[in-house]
Amino acid sequence: MADISHSTGEAMTTHPDVHEMRARYDKMLSRRDVAMIDAPIFLVGLYCIISPWVVGFSATQADFATHNLIIGIAVGLLALGFTVTPERMYGMSWALCAVGIWLAVSPWVLITDPPMSLAWNNVIVGALTFLLGLMAAWQVRTFRAEPGAEV
Repeated sequence: MADISHSTGEAMTTHPDVHEMRARYDKMLSRRDVAMIDAPIFLVGLYCIISPWVVGFSATQADFATHNLIIGIAVGLLALGFTVTPERMYGMSWALCAVGIWLAVSPWVLITDPPMSLAWNNVIVGALTFLLGLMAAWQVRTFRAEPGAEV
């Protein structure tokens, strides 16, 4: 039976697949810029969650505050998915575009006469979500267009 225990003093450099793991890690980091896309998507989702209290419509429009909470959680979970399993999740970049469009039009769909602060808040958050979704989708498109890229 093979000895699979690792001593604390043993370096990773003795691992038999170290060269393949380094090449895969370098390839993944060279095609994605996590700080440029994943983090802002997460921050937009986080702001969407807290926006009813920041803008001040949580008391007057409680149902819409719940709406923004749910949509913000969904955007945040997409961002976490992009970070944790990018090769599986980046196909969902277009979903961010759809969520961004929904955020921008939802004040007029869900409320008869939305307050201007609520409407502008959601239009701006929706536009940012849409643009970040386009950036993520563009990044996937350019990576898949490279020769030898995994699909």
